Amino acid sequence: MNPPNAETASNLITLLASFMLVLQLLLAVQTMLVTNIRLFALQSLLLAGIAAVVGYAYGAWHVYVFAALTLIGKVFFLPWLLERLVRQIEIEQEVRPLVNMPASMLICGALTVLAYVVARPITSLERLGSNTLAVALALLLTSFFLMINRRKAITQVLALLTVENGVMLAAIALTTYGMPLVVELGIFFDVMVAVMVLGILVYRIRESFASMDTSKLNQLKG
Repeated sequence: MNPPNAETASNLITLLASFMLVLQLLLAVQTMLVTNIRLFALQSLLLAGIAAVVGYAYGAWHVYVFAALTLIGKVFFLPWLLERLVRQIEIEQEVRPLVNMPASMLICGALTVLAYVVARPITSLERLGSNTLAVALALLLTSFFLMINRRKAITQVLALLTVENGVMLAAIALTTYGMPLVVELGIFFDVMVAVMVLGILVYRIRESFASMDTSKLNQLKG
């Protein structure tokens, strides 16, 4: 039997997930790197809030651990690290995405609609939040688009991080209590290490090519 506050928790999760999707669409059209980093931090804060709601509504203590790790790692530490990197390399704007901003918004809108179409047959599997799984799929699809569309290495790192946000949101939507704690910790620390390694790579790209454009790596071909 669901606890009496499950319906309220479900509605709150739906609201927070919707705001996560709005922030994802803003990431698709925003060119300032620092603003992108802060949008990601705000999106991660909403994810931590969703985890806290799940922990409170269902008494799942390990979800509180995930909420705390998300708050410390993806709301404070990683944004601080990436903003520091942006200041060091002195490149503040994504100048030439492959697809212009109006077209990017249209593509992201189409991917969001596709996510809702794909998720509709399996909404019966959702445990918390109406259409939360569709939002999670939309986050995944638009994150992959951002990886392809953006040239700057930092925005590609942010796209990778939003993929992880989408995966965690999907886990909450489908399993009520999130994934087992050991799996959550494994994914979290894998992402943290990957971002720190990518941060070093970004700095080396900047030193070698005076640019963060990842297409410059084609020059390394023999």
